[in-house]
This record gives sequence, structure tokens and C-alpha cells, in this order.
Amino acid sequence: MKLLGAVLLGAVLLSSPAQLSKPEEQPQVCYFDVLSGRDSRFCRGELQVIYPDVGDVSCIYMPKCHQYRWRIIRDWMSPRVRFPQADESKKYVLVLADPDTPSREKPWNQYWRHWLVADIPGAELRSGDIKGRVLSDYIRPTPTPRSGYHRYQFRLYRQPANATIALTREERISFFRWPLMKFVKKYRMGSPVAATQFLTKHYED
Repeated sequence: MKLLGAVLLGAVLLSSPAQLSKPEEQPQVCYFDVLSGRDSRFCRGELQVIYPDVGDVSCIYMPKCHQYRWRIIRDWMSPRVRFPQADESKKYVLVLADPDTPSREKPWNQYWRHWLVADIPGAELRSGDIKGRVLSDYIRPTPTPRSGYHRYQFRLYRQPANATIALTREERISFFRWPLMKFVKKYRMGSPVAATQFLTKHYED
């Protein structure tokens, strides 16, 4: 795999809540491996997903160094999501889902819905400060121990004009085994205008 680069951090990371066991400090040089093959082909359209400190995580493996895997599971809230090519006259739907539950080899519970936002104005996507109408609150990545890498996939759809996007009662009370493709077909959203993903696994693995 190619190396995207090295990041040098000199600041001390934020302290964690006392009840959580934080992993040991990592070396100061941190390498970001870029996705390859089929995983890299999923990424298209220059969609940017930006978390604190680490920056844009589009199409990379989340590294273990600097406690990044721990922080994305335990610390960071929803990322900024930017799509510079967004049409300001249109609205969009953003989906974040994990297809690898409980694991990539045995994805019996796909998809696990981690975030769903509709009615996002194009201007918000250009700035990265999205609000829209939240149908499913952001849930941090939750790969279980010893389940390998999970793909966290962001799909951005153009919302059809006059469409009111909503979850059914059954969908609202359950996050796993969400029929994502059926949902997309129901509202005639077609293919994503942009998509990206990052891969991460449990911070102790």
C-alpha cells in the first residue's frame, strides 16, 4: 500500500473521561496508508470527511498512532463533511453506514446505520458545516474487538425535488440490518453523486 504521508504532532492530546481506559502513547511519526483495489474505487467525487487533528480521512486506513482509533470510537463527534462541487440550488442526503457487521467476512447485520441527514442545502456542503434535517443521529464507529477492519462508508445523494425523506417506524427503532439499497430505491435517489470511506478496527487490536 502507498504511504500518503507522515504527520508530526507536538501538542498533547485531549484528556479522556476518567472511566475510559486510554491506550498508551504512540510514536510521534504517523503513517497513513491509502486504500487500494476495490476499496479505493468506492471513493469518488472528492467528498471530504474531516475529523479533529487527523484531518480528511477519505480513502485511508485509520492509523493506530496518536490514539486516532481510540479517539474516533470514544472521543470525536460527527465530522465535517465537504463537497465543494455541491449545487447550491439543490438539496442532498448524506448516509454513513457500516456494511461489515459483525465482520467483513460475516456481514450478517449489514447495514449498520451510523448517520442519516436529509434536506442538506448545497451551500452547507460547500462549507462543510452541514445541518440539514437529522433523521438518525451520529453514532461513532463501533468495530468490536477482533472483528478486523470495518468500512465506514459515506454516501452523498442528490435529493429528488419535493421528496420528503423519512424512516419508517421499524427503521427508527433499529440501526442494524438497515436495508440501505431498498431505502435509496424507495426515494428514487439513484447513485451517489459522491462517496468515500475509511477503514478502522478496534483500537486494542
